[in-house]
Amino acid sequence: MTSPLEKVSVSADTKSPAAPAAASETSSRSLYQKHIKIYARPIAGHFNTTRWAMVFLTQAIFYGLCWFDWNGRQAVLFDILNRKFFMFGLVFWPQDVIYLAGLLIVSAYALFLFTAMAGRLFCGYACPQTVYTELFMWIENKIEGDRNARIKLDAQPMSARKLRIKATKFLVWGLLAFWTGFTFVGYFTPIKELAHSLTSFTLGPWEGFWMFFYAGFTLMQAGFLREQVCKYMCPYARFQGVMFDPDTLVVTYDEERGEPRGGRRKGVEPKSQGLGDCVDCGVCVQVCLTGIDIRKGLQYECIGCGLCVDGCNQIMDKMNYPRGLIRYSTEKAVAEHYTRSQMLAHVLRPRVLLYSSILVVIIIAMGWSIATRIPLKVDVLRDRAVLSREAEDGRIENGYILRIINAAEQKRHFEIDVSGIEGAEVAGRRSLEMEPAQVAELTVTVQAPAESLKRGSNQLFFDIKAADDKAVAVHEKTTFLMQ
Repeated sequence: MTSPLEKVSVSADTKSPAAPAAASETSSRSLYQKHIKIYARPIAGHFNTTRWAMVFLTQAIFYGLCWFDWNGRQAVLFDILNRKFFMFGLVFWPQDVIYLAGLLIVSAYALFLFTAMAGRLFCGYACPQTVYTELFMWIENKIEGDRNARIKLDAQPMSARKLRIKATKFLVWGLLAFWTGFTFVGYFTPIKELAHSLTSFTLGPWEGFWMFFYAGFTLMQAGFLREQVCKYMCPYARFQGVMFDPDTLVVTYDEERGEPRGGRRKGVEPKSQGLGDCVDCGVCVQVCLTGIDIRKGLQYECIGCGLCVDGCNQIMDKMNYPRGLIRYSTEKAVAEHYTRSQMLAHVLRPRVLLYSSILVVIIIAMGWSIATRIPLKVDVLRDRAVLSREAEDGRIENGYILRIINAAEQKRHFEIDVSGIEGAEVAGRRSLEMEPAQVAELTVTVQAPAESLKRGSNQLFFDIKAADDKAVAVHEKTTFLMQ
């Protein structure tokens, strides 16, 4: 008689609601068919540990960064009301939108690069949807129990026990979602002020709206929709195929080694029974977050998390078979039996090197631009009330409105002068004291001798510079009119 520990075969769990979600290749699917809930089985292993390390890293940054101060203000703050964005020692203004464009280009090329190299690796390890789903599933597992316990609980009719367990889970989910919404809003409103407003019940309507909206959004995405976001809502799942090629590193099942699959006694040589190394235990399906069977080949639902690799390796260890039946590899590497070094050499192919080169050039250019940018911005507007008039001494004067932005993190004294027209000078106030990250508007009058002018438009420059640093200067062009 065979002991259950001595034989590994298809378990009853494989027939659970997770299995149909992965085994419907040949069946027709209705667009409006009922969603089949996936009960992912927790698994330990190298890739699961790596995923949790990424969860801790990303959430430590997200939840913690907004509490750090820099020069007396929040280190990272997107102050939309005052149109200022603080990133540690840098202050960005609407005029710096070029850097946003650069950031989007960098993100796009990084996406192309990572996808060409390793498929949906970002999805499996760092995507917010994956990270929060992992947190919500951990809470669910701690409160409701393991996979089998959750399946049984959902199958039971409503009872006091089931209501208590479900209510506890939703309460903890709600607290995590609320803290996430609170933290999110804390990047747009100083989080310490936000906390005081929350505890004193003086929270503004917009802060309250976005806090609860983002909390509800997080709860819906990570608590209820989960893998449906990755499979149906995320556009990345749909267009990733055009960025894959046979040298892209993806989660792969070694069909040549694994087939034909089937159950057998522990310690039995599979070839003696005409079998491959796959024992058809279904663990790779049970641990999959999107409910697919990786043995059917690469599918767009696969997020590259590697949990099936951990699950399969555990079974291979129990059967005393070599690990790697399911592994990160490439189509070519599996077909042509590459060594690890040969596989990695093919991963670094011309396409990847091209993306890398473009990405490095853009990052260096953006870094150089930010490092050398002048922390002073000036807009010159003509004063419509005083286009051109003659002063008592016969000189011609024009009125201007200067909008000056001190983009530095220090108090500065600015001097104002003009050039471009011989004898032209600023009448009245010629200097301005400004606080860090301050915006000021100043009305000035410029006078010029009539003999230095021609009728119509004349070219004039405003020269504005910091008294303590002559390198912080702006030479802004405008026009001087004489009627």
